[in-house]
Amino acid sequence: MPTLHDATGPELTAAELHDILRLRVDVFVVEQKAAYPELDGRDLRPDTRHLWFADSTGVTSYLRVLQDPDGVRRIGRVVTAAAARGQGLAAQLMDAALTVPSEYVLDAQTYVQGFYARYGFVAEGAEYTDDDGIPHIRMRRPPS
Repeated sequence: MPTLHDATGPELTAAELHDILRLRVDVFVVEQKAAYPELDGRDLRPDTRHLWFADSTGVTSYLRVLQDPDGVRRIGRVVTAAAARGQGLAAQLMDAALTVPSEYVLDAQTYVQGFYARYGFVAEGAEYTDDDGIPHIRMRRPPS
């Protein structure tokens, strides 16, 4: 069974950051063919919280929580390795991420909108297509 990890940006080791970035690039850039700048300068910030599962093969599932300038927490980069899908890892990460009482926002790929709705997220605005042609919807979860 994978082990849950939780760290802020400065707490990440170089090896952990490498494994996290590898998974994000493998899925978002290679698998989904979305050529975008994965390195956005927010991973090492002290107010960025990283949550992930890892096993002997490396990082198997991951998400991060950012602090937006308006005080809202932004969940992003929710990803699970192809070999680890179907085990409920992303759901466990969402449970862990939402333990801090706050308002949350995320930009969901529309095909997983129902997944986020289970956590109280509600669609906000119209569906949009990102620069790589992937349909998304902004979703918000009010403070708990």
